[in-house]
Amino acid sequence: MNLPNKLTLFRVLLIPVFVVILIFYKELGIELYTAKYIAVAIFIFASCTDAVDGYIARKYNMITNFGKFMDPLADKLLVTSAMISMIGLPANVIMPSWVVVIVIAREFIITGFRLVAAEKKIVIAAGFWGKIKTVTQMVMITVVLLDFGGSFFYFAGTALIVLSVIFTVISAVDYIIKNLDVFKD
Repeated sequence: MNLPNKLTLFRVLLIPVFVVILIFYKELGIELYTAKYIAVAIFIFASCTDAVDGYIARKYNMITNFGKFMDPLADKLLVTSAMISMIGLPANVIMPSWVVVIVIAREFIITGFRLVAAEKKIVIAAGFWGKIKTVTQMVMITVVLLDFGGSFFYFAGTALIVLSVIFTVISAVDYIIKNLDVFKD
C-alpha cells in the first residue's frame, strides 16, 4: 500500500463526511450556507488528492493495478455522491436529476467495460476525455455548491453543468470505441 493508494483510499473516506454534512446539515445544527462551504472545502480537498496521488504515482513510478482500478472508482464515488446529495438541496443549489442520471449511466457502462476487461486480466487506465470529464464535473460541483448568487454564478454553474454532460458523453463514446476489442473472444 503505497502513498498514492493511501491518498486514493483517504479520498473515499472523505465521501461520507461530505455527504453527511451536506444532507444532514439541519440535524447537525448547521445553516445551509455553512454546510455548503464546509462540504465544498472537503470536496476540493478530496478532489486535490486525485491530482496529487496521480502525480506521485507517475513521478516515482508507483503505478499499481490497484491504483489504476481504485483511483477512477474513487473519483466516480466522489462525483456521483456529491451530485446525488445536491439533488435534494433547496432551490438555490440547482442540480438537475437528469444530469445525475446521465453521469451515473455513463459510469455503469464504463464499469461494465472494466469488469469484462478485468476478467481477461486487462486493466484499463483512465483516458484523456475521462480526465477532462472528471475535472469539469469537480469544478462544476464546486461552483454550483458555492452559489454566491447573481447572474454570473447562475450562468457559470449552468454552463459547467452543460459542459460536464457533454464531456461525460464524449468520454463514454471515446472509451467504448477505444476498448471494443475487450469484447473480442
